Amino acid sequence: MSTDLQLRIVDADAAEPELERGALQLGDELRGLDVDAVGPLVEGEAPDGSRGPAAAALGALVVSLNPTAGVLAALVGTVRAWLRRPGAAHTVRLEVGGDVLELTGTTTEVQERLVQEWIRTHASDAGSG
Repeated sequence: MSTDLQLRIVDADAAEPELERGALQLGDELRGLDVDAVGPLVEGEAPDGSRGPAAAALGALVVSLNPTAGVLAALVGTVRAWLRRPGAAHTVRLEVGGDVLELTGTTTEVQERLVQEWIRTHASDAGSG
């Protein structure tokens, strides 16, 4: 069962090219995980008279995946590692089914508990044991 996870780079101080570059870099890293697909998050509707799709949201990706605990943990770990790099955004927002998890470059005990609960909530294998 594939689920779409929305990922947004949140940095109010970043210029458009920085957000785009960050999304491309992070997307390349996420493609190396056990995910079905990674692509730009398309929002809104195409303008009247256009043939193309609506515009891609700046600094945003959609990741299609089988949301097992292992896959979600790998995804969160990859995002955390990316956030710790010099010049990376301050926050990455992950969303599945309206449930949001915001990750920052620093890991606190509280954030770690929130991450573990978010993974348990959305893992398709959470009920198996």
